[in-house]
Amino acid sequence: MTRGQRNHNPLNIRRSDRTRWLGQLRQQHDREFVQFQSNLFGFRAAFRILHTYITLHHLHTLKEIIYRWAPPEDGNNTVSYIATVSERSGIRPAERLEWGNQTALVAIVCAMAYVESRMTDIDVGIVQRAYLLAC
Repeated sequence: MTRGQRNHNPLNIRRSDRTRWLGQLRQQHDREFVQFQSNLFGFRAAFRILHTYITLHHLHTLKEIIYRWAPPEDGNNTVSYIATVSERSGIRPAERLEWGNQTALVAIVCAMAYVESRMTDIDVGIVQRAYLLAC
């Protein structure tokens, strides 16, 4: 089981003193990453971040989003990350994304959970519910 799976944080969202997430466990034992009550809340947090990327920072492509999520200057292989998410989601790196496109965003988040936490048996219904909770 990966760290993201143990923490119910499929996209490995880092802890911050400025943010208290819905569904975040009161006792946080992981010093770097948020621990959630369930994957539903971990996915919801990921969608809230993506909502900010798209609506506030105007990042409208998979490439732009992943360069912000996992920048190369943090030691990430961002090019490989983009290629894997694109392949698994069916979304082209330069395809324009809007917040209201639930189908595309759910596919992207599922693919990112694979990259971040090696999750392959994702309950898509939970991810869809998380998207709706994030709206």
